[in-house]
Amino acid sequence: MATENKNLSEYDKATIPNAKNFRFGIVVSEWNDTITEGLYKGAIQALLDNHVLAENIIRWNVPGSFELIYGCKKMQQQQVDAVIAIGSVIQGETKHFDFVCEGVTQGIKDLNVLHNVPVIFCVLTDNNIQQSIDRSGGKHGNKGTEAAIAAIKMAELNK
Repeated sequence: MATENKNLSEYDKATIPNAKNFRFGIVVSEWNDTITEGLYKGAIQALLDNHVLAENIIRWNVPGSFELIYGCKKMQQQQVDAVIAIGSVIQGETKHFDFVCEGVTQGIKDLNVLHNVPVIFCVLTDNNIQQSIDRSGGKHGNKGTEAAIAAIKMAELNK
C-alpha cells in the first residue's frame, strides 16, 4: 500500500513556495461527506498555514465524485491559480466503483491536458470506509493536506 508507513500530512514547510498571492479553488463532493469534509479541512488548513489568504480560497460543492470534473472545469474559469478536486469513492458490490473511479481520473487528467490551470486529484478510491478514514485525518494523515501542498507547488510552476 502506497500510504503504509507514510503520513500524508507531513511536509517540509521550508520547501513550499510563497503562496500569499495565489488564489485556489476547491471543489468538494458531497457524497461520503464525512470523508470529504475531513479532506477539505486538511486542505484548507495547509493552505492557510502556507500564507494563502482566506479570501483567496473559493469552495464549491458538487453532488458526487463524478461531478467533480464539471465543477473543476467551471472553477478553472474563476481566475484561480490551481483547483483541488476532493472526493471519496468506496468499493461496493457492483462495478459502479470502477466506472466512477475511471471517469473521474480521466476527466481530471483531461482538464490538466486541455487547460492552463492545474487540477489536483484528491479523490480517495478505497476498498472500505476505514481506509478512507485513515487517509482523511486518521492514522495515515490527510490526503487533503498533501493535495494543498501539491496545488501550491503547481501554482508556482504555472506562474
